[in-house]
Amino acid sequence: MSETIPPEIYIWLKSSAGIVVLLFLVVVLQVGMRTYIRKIFHRLARDSRSWASVLLRDEAVSRITAWILPLFIVHESVALVPGLSDKAILFSQRLVLATFVVLAARFVVCLLDAAQSIYSQSPAGRSRPIKGYLQGFSILTHIVMVVAVISILMDKSPFIFLSGLGAMTAILVLIFKDTILSLVAGIQLTSNRLIEVGDWIEMPQFDADGDVTEIALHAVKVQNWDHTITVIPTHKFLENSFKNWRGMHESGGRRIKRSVLLDLRSVRFLEAADIEYFSKFYLLQEYIARKLEELHEDQIRKGLDKNGLISNFRRLTNLGTFRAYLVNYLRQHPGIRQDMTFLVRQLQPTSEGLPVEIYVFANDTRLSSFEDIQSNIFDHVLAIAPEFGLRVFQSPSGDDMRALSREP
Repeated sequence: MSETIPPEIYIWLKSSAGIVVLLFLVVVLQVGMRTYIRKIFHRLARDSRSWASVLLRDEAVSRITAWILPLFIVHESVALVPGLSDKAILFSQRLVLATFVVLAARFVVCLLDAAQSIYSQSPAGRSRPIKGYLQGFSILTHIVMVVAVISILMDKSPFIFLSGLGAMTAILVLIFKDTILSLVAGIQLTSNRLIEVGDWIEMPQFDADGDVTEIALHAVKVQNWDHTITVIPTHKFLENSFKNWRGMHESGGRRIKRSVLLDLRSVRFLEAADIEYFSKFYLLQEYIARKLEELHEDQIRKGLDKNGLISNFRRLTNLGTFRAYLVNYLRQHPGIRQDMTFLVRQLQPTSEGLPVEIYVFANDTRLSSFEDIQSNIFDHVLAIAPEFGLRVFQSPSGDDMRALSREP
C-alpha cells in the first residue's frame, strides 16, 4: 500500500484513523462513565441531607465528572497517534487543558447554584437573598475562564491579557454598565433590607403591585395581584421610589382610614327625649351620664337657670353623641387593634357634607379578612347613623330628580 499511496497521504490516513479510534474510545468511555457516575451520585444523594446532596443530584455535575478520565486519556494518549507532528500533539494537549478549565468553571457554577438552592430554603434566604452576588461571581468565573482558555491555547501568560484589560476598562464599563449598577443596587437592597422575597411592594412607574418572588442580579420579579409578572431592573429600585408593605405585616395591624359624609343640615342639639332614648344604648350609658354631670356643673358654675337662652348652655349634639358611640363601638370590636392609632374625627366640611373619619387599625393584615372587618364596621356605621337623626350624604340620582319634578 505504501508503494501505491503517496507517503503524505498514507501518514495522513494513519493519523486520521488513530484520531477517530481515540475519539470513539473517549466517547464510549464518557457515556459509560456518565451512566455509572449518575447512579453512584443518586445513591449518595439519597443517603445525604447536606448541601452535597443538592450538588450530587445536579445532572451537570455527573456530566462534568464523567469527562475527567476521558480527557486525561486523550492528554496522555494523543502522542501515541501515529503521524502527528509535535505541534499538533502540543496543540491537542493544550486544547485538553483548556477543556479542563471550562469544566472547572462549569463545576464552580454548579457549586454556586447548589449554594443558592440551599440558602434560599433557609430563614435568612428570604430576608437577605444572595442570588445577585452569586450571579456576579458566576460572571467573574466566566471571565477568568475565557482569559485562562485563551492564554493556554496561545501559550501566553494570562497576565499579558489581564494587563491589556486596563486599556479596555472604559469599554468594559460601558458593556457591563447595567450589571455593575445592578450589583451595587443589589448590595444596597439586601444589606439595608429594603426589599425581601415575599414583600408586597407597589411601584406605579412599572405597573408593579404584588409580591416579590425573586431578587436576582439584573432584575427583580414581582407577581402582581392579577397573576401577571412584572420584571424590574434591580438598579431601578435606587432610582425610583417604591412602597413596601412589609412594615404593615410585621406590625400586625392594617390601617382603616375611611370617611362617612354627613348632611350638615341634619346636625342638631339633643332634646330631653333624645337624651332619654340614647341613655338606653349600652355603649352610650356611661357617656351620657358623664356628660349630663358635666353640663349640670357648668350650669351651676354660670348661675343660669334652665329657661335661659339656648346659646348660654353647653348642650349635647347628635353628632357628638354619634362620635362617642363609634368610639365605644370600635373599642369593643374584636377586629380592631387597641394599642395602635385610634381616631374618630371630623374633617374639614366640604360641599358634599361633613366627613366623619374612622382612623384605626385592623388586627388581621390578610386582604380578605381586612376587607371583611372594614366592611362590617361601615355596614354598622351607615345603618346606625339615622338613629341619631343624621343623614348620610350622596349626590342626587336620576330618581331623586324625577321625584322633585313630580312634586307640585
